[in-house]
Amino acid sequence: MPGLGRRCRTSNARVTSPMSNVEKSLETQLRNIQTKTGRALEQIYDLIRQSGRARHGEIRDFLKEELSLGFGDANTLANLYLKSGAVGGTSAPEPSLDDAIAQIYAGPKTSLLPIHERVMAAVTAFGPFEAAPKKAYLSLRRKKQFAMVGPATKTRVDIGINLKGVPATSRLVALPPGGMCQYKVGVSSAEEVDAELTGWLRQAYDAAG
Repeated sequence: MPGLGRRCRTSNARVTSPMSNVEKSLETQLRNIQTKTGRALEQIYDLIRQSGRARHGEIRDFLKEELSLGFGDANTLANLYLKSGAVGGTSAPEPSLDDAIAQIYAGPKTSLLPIHERVMAAVTAFGPFEAAPKKAYLSLRRKKQFAMVGPATKTRVDIGINLKGVPATSRLVALPPGGMCQYKVGVSSAEEVDAELTGWLRQAYDAAG
């Protein structure tokens, strides 16, 4: 989760590798950051090095305070800095849960964080569970996994739910057998994390204990 799809094209024309929309968006974001701060990217990296910050969340918060950047811009810079190996040749420490979530919802997906937080608030009210960050989603477990939460697109969070014997609906979409979850619910706004969705999550939580 989220699902992956592939589209293939065949053509006699010369194959080119145009910049993707994501790359263009990142390039524009970085250009705007450098214009706003009056600093080149390497100068910003030097500033981070001098600060002594090494963890993702520390770097993000430092950039927000030092350069008056918003969460999304600071989060993107923190990701790029750590991936660039600019931490002085040392391996970056394992990110905290908050840092991992910030990376999952980095860049254009930052606006989806309120949905994620609303889901987590609902699940936390059920009782204890383990939250295990993966590359593109958060796995929620008790004795076994009962849900998965992660951005499917820039405008939608998909919530995978492990339930048995529950009829599918237009909202509770049944997934093919053999997957990591039996059902999926797409959520585009925090208001959609309602009593119905919370009820399905509660059933999954109870069954996983």
